[in-house]
Amino acid sequence: MSNKPPLWTKDFISVSASNFFVFTVFYILLVTMPMYALEELGGNATEAGLLTTFFLLSAILIRPIAGQWIEKLGKKKVLISSQIIFLVSSVLYFFPDTLGVMLLLRLFHGIGFGMATTATGAMVADIIPDSRRGEGMGYYVMSTNLAMVIGPFLGLTFMQNFGSSFMFVMCVAIAALGLISGVIIRLAEKKHTARALSIFRVNLHLNELFEFSAIRIAVVGGFFSIVYASLLSFVSVYAEELQIGEAAGYFFVVYAVVLLLSRPFTGRWFDQYGANFIIYPSIILFAAGMLVLSQANTALVFLVAAGMIGVGWGTLFPSFQTIAIQEAPREKKASATATFLSIYDLGIGLGSFIIGWVVTQTSFSVLYLSCAIYVAAGLFIYLGLYGRKAKESKEKQRQMI
Repeated sequence: MSNKPPLWTKDFISVSASNFFVFTVFYILLVTMPMYALEELGGNATEAGLLTTFFLLSAILIRPIAGQWIEKLGKKKVLISSQIIFLVSSVLYFFPDTLGVMLLLRLFHGIGFGMATTATGAMVADIIPDSRRGEGMGYYVMSTNLAMVIGPFLGLTFMQNFGSSFMFVMCVAIAALGLISGVIIRLAEKKHTARALSIFRVNLHLNELFEFSAIRIAVVGGFFSIVYASLLSFVSVYAEELQIGEAAGYFFVVYAVVLLLSRPFTGRWFDQYGANFIIYPSIILFAAGMLVLSQANTALVFLVAAGMIGVGWGTLFPSFQTIAIQEAPREKKASATATFLSIYDLGIGLGSFIIGWVVTQTSFSVLYLSCAIYVAAGLFIYLGLYGRKAKESKEKQRQMI
């Protein structure tokens, strides 16, 4: 008989489902809004790109504030409030008829997204047993990975076959499922008695906006997320250039399947052997996957790269988020989650801009080869910012046993 505390509780499943539904809407709109802006709002390519930039910008800015609201009001209230904002925003997509109004809506929608992802991240940190932190965070983050596969597929299918109105209806339905999943979570929290006016008083001191214990590992995550942005933005375009466009739709499917198969082992090994045991091999595998991708000339090689990247980067992201949460005091775990995700999203935003510029200067093959070298250099970034500390902590634990 196992003495492990249970992981797959109703609350863990509910918070993971809530996260999945929010990210599914995010990815549906991520792949379809530029197309919608060009075809139905009369925008150009630069203006279409701003729809994503505005959304992520408001999410990044609201997260540190959402961390303070969580400490004043509690996680459940912030989650439900954020999902109401997210649902109302989804309903409003039927109305803008100019790009300017749509940009304002994207700002509003990003606020709900930033609050919701901060709240769910903080909630799951409380729900997962400490002894299964790495394993549990791995499964939780997998809800995001699955949304990354399903969201773009649904978005493009809805848009191409049924039109934008049907796509917006489905976004409303999925956002509603996210709200329902959030409502049924039963999280034991201390009673919060913050007065109405104090909720809107935001402490802009850096110590209140950011959890400094999470910054080192957040910078590491942001460093690698720049490369991840190159996959989100351009891997399908690269496939078209290689004349294997039919394989593009399967890239993230293979990514998710391989990740799903590896997750039971990688999360458990993180808990058992420590961060370094998992992170160093994952960085090497991520770099190798980018190298294989840069040399791809057939659909098979392209999808082999997807599998390698799925295990490599798919293991790194939840490991980094787990470290951010572990390093923070219990009362600061919401701020740690907000800090980590803000810097991670900043990396995605910067990456989209930087990679877009690099693509205009060179070929996709050279781009992904450069990304492989960049990821490999990340070994030293991780070693300098956290790897040595993790090794010393593990040695101290051994001496105490």
